Amino acid sequence: MLPRQRVLRLSTPSGPMFSSPSRRLSACSVPASIRQRQNVAPQLRYSSRSGWPLSLSRFSTYSALGKRKEGSGFFDGPTEPLSEEEKKANLEEAEAEEKEAAKAKSSSPDAPSNNNNNNNGKGTPESPDGKGSAAGGASSGSAGDDSGSGSGKRGRKGDKALAKPVVPEIYPQVLAIPIAKRPLFPGFYKAITIKDPNVAAAITEMFKRGQPYVGAFLFKDENADDDVIRNPDDVYDVGVFAQVTSAFPMNAQGGEGGGLTAILYPHRRIRLSSLIPPGAAGSSKATPVAEPIPETAPKPADEADQKGDVVASFEESAVEQKPETPNKLHEVTSFLKKYPVSIANVDNLTEEPHDPKSQVVRAVTNEIVNVFKEVASMNSLFRDQISTFSISQSAGNVMSEPAKLADFAAAVSAGEPAELQEVLESLNVEDRMHKALLVLKKELANAQLQSKITKDVESKITKRQREYWLMEQMKGIRRELGIESDGKDKLVEKFKEKADKLAMPEAVRKVFDEELNKLAHLEPAASEFNVTRNYLDWLTQIPWGQRSAENFDIQNAMKVLDEDHYGLKDVKDRILEFIAVGKLRGTVEGKILCFVGPPGVGKTSIGKSIARALNREYYRFSVGGLTDVAEIKGHRRTYVGALPGRVIQALKKCKTENPLILIDEIDKIGRGYQGDPSSALLELLDPEQNSSFLDHYMDVPVDLSRVLFVCTANMTDTIPRPLLDRMEVIRLSGYVSDEKMAIAERYLAPQAQELAGLKQVDVQLAKTAIEELIKSYCREAGVRNLKKQIEKVYRKSALKIVQELGEEAFPEEKALTDEGKAALEASEKEGKAQEPGTEATEKETAEKPRMPLKVPESVHVTIDKDNLKDYVGPPIFTSDRLYDVTPPGVTMGLAWTQLGGAAMYVEAILQAALKPSSRPSLEITGNLKTVMKESSTIAYSFAKSLMAREFPDNHFLEKAKIHVHVPEGAVQKDGPSAGITMATSLLSLALDTPVDPAVAMTGELTLTGKVLRIGGLREKTVAARRAGCKMIIFPQDNMSDWLELPENIKEGIEGRPASWYSEVFDLIFPNLDREKANRCKACENKKKEDDDEKSEDEDKSD
Repeated sequence: MLPRQRVLRLSTPSGPMFSSPSRRLSACSVPASIRQRQNVAPQLRYSSRSGWPLSLSRFSTYSALGKRKEGSGFFDGPTEPLSEEEKKANLEEAEAEEKEAAKAKSSSPDAPSNNNNNNNGKGTPESPDGKGSAAGGASSGSAGDDSGSGSGKRGRKGDKALAKPVVPEIYPQVLAIPIAKRPLFPGFYKAITIKDPNVAAAITEMFKRGQPYVGAFLFKDENADDDVIRNPDDVYDVGVFAQVTSAFPMNAQGGEGGGLTAILYPHRRIRLSSLIPPGAAGSSKATPVAEPIPETAPKPADEADQKGDVVASFEESAVEQKPETPNKLHEVTSFLKKYPVSIANVDNLTEEPHDPKSQVVRAVTNEIVNVFKEVASMNSLFRDQISTFSISQSAGNVMSEPAKLADFAAAVSAGEPAELQEVLESLNVEDRMHKALLVLKKELANAQLQSKITKDVESKITKRQREYWLMEQMKGIRRELGIESDGKDKLVEKFKEKADKLAMPEAVRKVFDEELNKLAHLEPAASEFNVTRNYLDWLTQIPWGQRSAENFDIQNAMKVLDEDHYGLKDVKDRILEFIAVGKLRGTVEGKILCFVGPPGVGKTSIGKSIARALNREYYRFSVGGLTDVAEIKGHRRTYVGALPGRVIQALKKCKTENPLILIDEIDKIGRGYQGDPSSALLELLDPEQNSSFLDHYMDVPVDLSRVLFVCTANMTDTIPRPLLDRMEVIRLSGYVSDEKMAIAERYLAPQAQELAGLKQVDVQLAKTAIEELIKSYCREAGVRNLKKQIEKVYRKSALKIVQELGEEAFPEEKALTDEGKAALEASEKEGKAQEPGTEATEKETAEKPRMPLKVPESVHVTIDKDNLKDYVGPPIFTSDRLYDVTPPGVTMGLAWTQLGGAAMYVEAILQAALKPSSRPSLEITGNLKTVMKESSTIAYSFAKSLMAREFPDNHFLEKAKIHVHVPEGAVQKDGPSAGITMATSLLSLALDTPVDPAVAMTGELTLTGKVLRIGGLREKTVAARRAGCKMIIFPQDNMSDWLELPENIKEGIEGRPASWYSEVFDLIFPNLDREKANRCKACENKKKEDDDEKSEDEDKSD
């Protein structure tokens, strides 16, 4: 019979729970150390089938565990020394116990239990200072201490009282703990964290009872995180039977209500046969909390005695194999049922027998050892673990224990959880070794890759250090020899300094280094030297990584736009929306704007205002008439005088990666034998492609995604469709009279006055004069012509002032500066003043030869409507409309042109008198194109149809020869929107009814009389207002466009939508005399002729 264990008196639990600082372990898997195997720590050994403990911790990988004090065990730590009286009492009790033990061998099987009960009466109960009982192999006393372990008794001498607790071979029911990420292997420590307070409390009570055994099973889901097993399908059925060697509280307040960190030492493989999930026992007790330190109140002596009896019987049954052993084992874990934890019924797994002399086993073993050597040569962590394992195996032979070698290989490898689990589940040693070798081979491949990366980095660093050292030596030798540098070294250093200040991409930096290395080895006289130098100069002048701080302040943007432009509310709103989106996103990348409108409406200046509002650099270039692709994509470096494209030049000039680049006149881009520039713009203006724009000269990708591109055009018809599809079109219509007035007063007049040198002079341009300029001289959509006329007025004013005051008021001597006078004198001395075409010397030139002259304050000039003719000549437009009173057959239509909207008249006349024998014909003039000719034919057919339907007796269109003309024949005209205008003109002629001259119309007409949608209603409305119209007739489908027009444009104009021509007819001819309109002049003429002939015949007969 094994001697009973004595109570180990623990110190005050101020440190980790149930563990001294010397037992703290890392979270990695480490086997037991040599001293655990040689000295004490019997709880860390295997149990053979005979019940006697066998060493299993010969392959430790944690060297710190090898140095432990002699006598340390599971519940190791400083013990409290016994007093002399206690030692004497223990000695007497030991002698009495030896006698009782001798009787127990010959007595009934219950003798050990009775003996325990008797001895418990003399034992010391569990004290509140942390002293507790240990049994079942859970703890061991120190060989040199006076206190042992047992059921509360003391008094035995050191070696005789020292008990060697064993790990039970049969432990059918254990606390099941799930493990994440990787499984545990027998013989290797593993630290786990218990967050569930119920599981932590259960482990704490297991320590108190001396039964720190659990079953560890791997989660199938790698992301699972729980401390209990809810379903047996969540874990693999093969796990390990492990012993909790020590535990640490997770907080410093004693761990109440919290978890703990436990150190597990697996002993053997087990299989999960059945699972008792949490709550299956039906316990109604309150859930306890974890106790990090067993500081509990003193328990009754009978409870301590009962617990000691159970443990003692359990230990003795592990050796003597009593008949009632199974019942005792089940009683050991019955206390766990009061906790909501998972309990598992398990079966031990036994390795299949193998032939130690098998050639396959020996070959695989040698291969594993060789792989270990290779990994150890590249990984220092593996080297330490393998070294410790080799020392722990010094007493045995690695070849004789291939199963342990396979477990070690899997435990130290970072393989996939499923692969490691297969190693754990393999009971066939040969199969296990093959699987462990596969995992180890993957670890070797990872170590080789890591070693290769390390060597590559080291070689690069070594190469750079060597080059730097040699270059420094070369510089030193040159300094010592007094050799002067030819400037090439300074040039290379200058390029290096520039490149270091830039955030070049890796690909660009590689090209730069190659070109710089080539430059360093070229002779300055070589032709390639200048080419390489120019290329490096361009490469270092591109602002790689340099950006200006953008300003997305909406108020600031509104202020800037209002300062530079008047009106254009819808355009300004669209720009503010664009800036607001950039404010929320933090960038305005990926947008290409295109302003489309007539000349002089401010498209280019709006682009400049956007750049000022966003605090971006501004660059403009025009592509009007451009036919060379190299202007966009750059020239190849093989050409003499090669240069990058205009975009790269813009980046160089702006010195920032996010400028605003304005591409002007994109609708006038050309195409020649040197390529199609519009196709080259497809890559430049595509947000999905310009992040890696490749210039022919630079030959490196340049990121243009941060550049804001703004394009301008007068019309979209000539822009290629793929290019137009990449841009967001914003249309700018023309200005009306009041807008032109405000622009002239706020911007144009002050600028023109300053340019004319009359800034401080009292020259007043009256409002009536500006109105007359707008009405009679400048009727175009923009304000460019108005600006020219105002500048002309101020220039004429300056000329009159100078002529009236004379040269005495403005002498040349006062105008010349001292530098100018000296230059004039030098020029007169040389006699070159009268010889044009000769070159001037430095003495004959000056930076500022003249200064402005001051006009006397007595000068006052006023320009009004009456004297405006003296400054700008007679008016160009003498009336608001071409026709003040329109005759029958004349109708005002509306057209859209590149200059904005315009009033377009349609005239129809009768070419010959109507006769019964006349045949109808239609002649069309006015430089009309195909679409408009078709519209006239459709209008003629529809008018004949309407006359036949509404006025069947009127045969005018059936007999008349009609000529239709559209004035201004020098201007080409095309488009379908003149359909209702032509039909109205023909009907007015047929009905002999004039149309109101203040009515204008636009709309496409079909053969059935349907009025279709047209475009450019805003421009057409501006033109109608300029022409003094009171009513506009437009298609019903354009009603939304009409509602979006500003009120200042619609002021004084009545808009009347129409879906069918019948509605247009009622608006044009509201008071038509239908009886008169239904008469036919041809028939009346024929009847009159017949009557005349009849009367003549009667007269002859008389």
